[in-house]
Amino acid sequence: MKNIYLYFIIALIYQTTIAQTVILTADANSGRKPISPYLYGKNNNVSDNPGSPTTSAQWKFMRDVGLRFARENGGNNCSRYNWRLKLTCHPDWYNNVYQTNWDYAAKTLGDSLPNAQGMWGFQLIGKAAANTTNNFNDWAYNGSNWWSGTGQNLAGSGTVNSAGGSAATVNGNPNLYLENWTADSTVGILDHWFGTGSLGYNPAKIKYWSMDNEPDIWNSTHDDVMPTQPTAEAFMQLYFTVAKKARLKYPNIKLTGPVPASEWQWYAWNNAKINALNGQSYTWLEFFIKRISEEQTVSGIRLLDVIDIHSYPGESNSADIVQLHRLYFDTTYSYPGANGVKTTAASGWDNSITQEFIFERCNRWLNQYLGTNHGVTLGVSEYGFTHNNANVSSVSYAFLLGAFADNGVGFLSPWYWNTGMWETMHLFSRYAKTTRVKSFSNQELNVSGYTSVNTTNDSMTIILVNRHLTAIKTVSMTISNFAIPNGAYTTKQLNALPTSETFMSHTNNALTSGTVALSANTFTINIPALSTTAIILKGAGVATQISETIATPLHIKIFPNPSSSENTMIDLSSENIMDLKMEVYNALGQKIYIKQFSGQNPSLIEIPSSTFEKGVYAVTLYNTKGKLWSSWLVKM
Repeated sequence: MKNIYLYFIIALIYQTTIAQTVILTADANSGRKPISPYLYGKNNNVSDNPGSPTTSAQWKFMRDVGLRFARENGGNNCSRYNWRLKLTCHPDWYNNVYQTNWDYAAKTLGDSLPNAQGMWGFQLIGKAAANTTNNFNDWAYNGSNWWSGTGQNLAGSGTVNSAGGSAATVNGNPNLYLENWTADSTVGILDHWFGTGSLGYNPAKIKYWSMDNEPDIWNSTHDDVMPTQPTAEAFMQLYFTVAKKARLKYPNIKLTGPVPASEWQWYAWNNAKINALNGQSYTWLEFFIKRISEEQTVSGIRLLDVIDIHSYPGESNSADIVQLHRLYFDTTYSYPGANGVKTTAASGWDNSITQEFIFERCNRWLNQYLGTNHGVTLGVSEYGFTHNNANVSSVSYAFLLGAFADNGVGFLSPWYWNTGMWETMHLFSRYAKTTRVKSFSNQELNVSGYTSVNTTNDSMTIILVNRHLTAIKTVSMTISNFAIPNGAYTTKQLNALPTSETFMSHTNNALTSGTVALSANTFTINIPALSTTAIILKGAGVATQISETIATPLHIKIFPNPSSSENTMIDLSSENIMDLKMEVYNALGQKIYIKQFSGQNPSLIEIPSSTFEKGVYAVTLYNTKGKLWSSWLVKM
């Protein structure tokens, strides 16, 4: 009898141990789709003031971290930008008008971050900044300090309400600081940047254009010119007019809309569902997609490329924050912040509806109204949550990047930026590959695996993220349809981040290196609580043709070129070249610099050109196969 009990206890321990082990699988032949490099994005990165330029150190930081998408239109400040006068109106600061030079920002972005995509926007509201002479004198009032009255409409000779709040004693006259701005004026920036006799910017690097900003709350953010919220159909007519003109000027443009403010506005327009002519009522995003479909059918012009939303989850509990990625596609997730989604009920409101899956809903509406081959993608151009724990922020952001890669989201540019997020962007942008393949976890609530391979199908990265707040997780992972030699492979891990920022550069950051032993395409690894771990594998696969939907940058790019006070970079992030050697020759043919990368496949090489004399230099890359690439470098 004792032996029976002993066997029972051993079996129970064994079963408990097995249950605690997370079983993950990845299939390199399943679920293949390109990962957009524009997931590695952020708002407000680049100076638009020539008098206060983005520094060389800041450019280097952005290159090192792998920033690939820069939304620079300023959000609410986009709505009344005047590209001719280089002025914009600040609705959150008395409606005062200030200098804002998009020309300069776009030029410096293209020169110093050539692999990044820039995003600007069109003005649909019908007004643009005209002068700075009618600003409210905030310096004389309180030294330009913030107070609760900064939202008062005081530009244009308004009278301040010293009690605070958003209502001025007397509103200013917007005709004194704004001018009328037609659809032709707003799309005229395309000719100014790309047309004949233009500034000559590269349109392929400025494809994405936001159709204004948060029009669903114009009566709040721009109440000086829009005190009454327009109807949803009135906005659609403004949208159609600008979209048609933009498409005719720049056929390859990516039009993004409708840019709703947050969860409530995904569904409600002017705090309600929209009653259509057919007697039915629609939530805002469904109505928007339906009207896009109807107008495209009539006009024959493509009017939408990306469903672009803003998302500001209000959760503060760590356990909720590490689940936030689930509110976009997961049909089973009961989101604690569900609100507007309750209006999707036929009755108009059903408090029991808590499953958000907003992007899955959009996909269904797109298929319903535009057909299955609509080609419209998804993006989040503003995102943010507030949290002061770097590890929670890092892991939550990692899950978002992984989930968006799994589901083919086109871009992500957070507005709020928490400590820990730079580290996570760097890990993903530097070590994840270009093509997502399917992974499965038997404990998805605790651990997810995000697997990617390169275009030649001979390298794989698996990123494991443990969202458990306290528990170490043992992961056993098996990979199929991808031949990997047995051996030890490198890991890169983020764990136990401090409260202060740790990411300084590609070589100075919080990543810790380790190894994992792989045998018969299987490995086991322990991953700490609130951690992100990349396992970098080298296989011997055969190239697989993938239908690419995202334009890729040049395979090898040298920048800045010409260079002056900063070093020159060679970007090889789209390549996988082992045992690389770089040589630099001066105009006399003398070899002045050499660097060897034995046993490595670097993604970014730095040339110390800041130490070179002025002149022209030849840069050449070799490996064991011989000469691979060469280019001229100009030092000014």
